[in-house]
Amino acid sequence: MIQVLMIEDDLELAQIITEYLASFDIEVTNTDSPYNGLSMLNINKEFKLLILDLTLPEIDGLELIPKIREKSNIPIIISSARDDILDKVMGLERGADDYLPKPYNPRELQARIKTILKRVETPLDIKKEEETSAFRIIESDMQIFFKNEALVLTLAEYDILKLLIQRNRGVVAREDFIYTSDHIEDDSSLKNIDVIISRIRTKLSKIDSTKTYIKSVRGIGYQLI
Repeated sequence: MIQVLMIEDDLELAQIITEYLASFDIEVTNTDSPYNGLSMLNINKEFKLLILDLTLPEIDGLELIPKIREKSNIPIIISSARDDILDKVMGLERGADDYLPKPYNPRELQARIKTILKRVETPLDIKKEEETSAFRIIESDMQIFFKNEALVLTLAEYDILKLLIQRNRGVVAREDFIYTSDHIEDDSSLKNIDVIISRIRTKLSKIDSTKTYIKSVRGIGYQLI
């Protein structure tokens, strides 16, 4: 059972999320007090992830994130009805790993939790990846080789393909591409990600057309196979 801490003052929503995630072996402990949540993180080291609301009593969630980061590297998913792009940018810059605007389907939350935990618990061994994969990254030159042939990529294409490789065949949500890339606008539509993926697929197929190396994962994003 994966233990997750939620700091959410909407107790009805917290109950819905708790009951839904339980079916995926995710045990949610909720508190509506940010300071209590901070204390719980210090006491219980078994929590694997934090779901954080922003509009909270006592202290705003954006102010709480730096306090958490002083003591813990726990992954943080912001769950907030505040959809201002500034809140999203500030949250990510202060150390959050993802931003999920309310209302959302609990299934999407579960998928993002799974993606983040897979990334955290399965760190990439760059040397091993370079030796065993069809792909090779040379970060100093922002270059990716596919089957020993250099790919001619735009900066956005490079960021997306690099993230897919680094996730070590894990599923990457479309939103993750936007949040982690310095060359994709934060307000870029998810459709733009699909277009960039299509361009990368075309470039890969020119070198090897025997299979599709980037798999679509319905409703979530993409996966390198």
